[in-house]
Amino acid sequence: MNRISGKAAPGELELINKYTRSPLGEDDVYAFSVVLCDNEIDRDFERFSDESLEKLSEMYVGVTGIADHDPKSSNQSARIFSCKTENVEGRFCSDGKPYKRLFARAYIPCSEHSKGLISELDSGIKKEVSVGCAVKHRICSICGKEISGCEHIRGKKYGGRLCYAALEEPTDAYEWSFVAVPAQRMAGVVKSYGSGEDDSIKNKGVSDTNIEKKLFAGEEQSFSAEEMKELVSWVRSLEKKAADGEFYRDKLVREVNSLSSIVLPELGEDTLSRITAELSVRQLDELIKAFQVKAEEMLPVKPQIFRGSSKETGGNEGYKNI
Repeated sequence: MNRISGKAAPGELELINKYTRSPLGEDDVYAFSVVLCDNEIDRDFERFSDESLEKLSEMYVGVTGIADHDPKSSNQSARIFSCKTENVEGRFCSDGKPYKRLFARAYIPCSEHSKGLISELDSGIKKEVSVGCAVKHRICSICGKEISGCEHIRGKKYGGRLCYAALEEPTDAYEWSFVAVPAQRMAGVVKSYGSGEDDSIKNKGVSDTNIEKKLFAGEEQSFSAEEMKELVSWVRSLEKKAADGEFYRDKLVREVNSLSSIVLPELGEDTLSRITAELSVRQLDELIKAFQVKAEEMLPVKPQIFRGSSKETGGNEGYKNI
């Protein structure tokens, strides 16, 4: 089954045979190139940082290739034997950043079983791929904080800047898959988050499906019964979180009002209401801390059991506070 298009380059058989129990010859394997992912902002408004791509280039060597992220041993079809990052000269990302991609070489053993897959690769039917990996941080491009804990929304623009999540510090690279519709336009990425900050993402909420993409596509969409069920569950979860958030925010506003009467008594109630209405929960919390420091300076608090001099206490040293 020797093919010029899938022939291993000089020196590659040695790399391939690190993963085989019996040495394979050039007629025994089909070798091919694959772009696993890149540093472009993808359809989920996420992007790998250049540093993450460098780390993944080490982690993906030896990783198996499957189909549609279905982790069955019977679903294994290929294995990566070399991987590196590379810049494409003269090419830039949508925001002007120099384009960088994760380029790998993989092999498939030539057999009757793999004949169909090899034919699909040669004909361009099997082309798009997606990686399954874990990252430690998803950093907001606007504020530089964990995007799960900030006020910004992926896909929205703030002062002309697009909000996206930068994927930082990969912790695992466990598979790559042939898929029909990848998240990344040039390679396709399905991302899972392990040991990270956002358990709702790790536990596969609605944003791990195509539903979020449909909602923000800006055009008419149709949903399956299963997608509608998931969407309703997601909305109900958001409603509960929103109610909890409103309750907590109201509590913070009341605390601000109370402290304001001490540190800024000249500030009118209407003016204060306008100010607090524009503040986020994080900003209200910061304001409370600042007001508390000021209030303590203005009204130093003495302990309930205050022991002054014998002169102050009238000489009742023998009395004890119980």
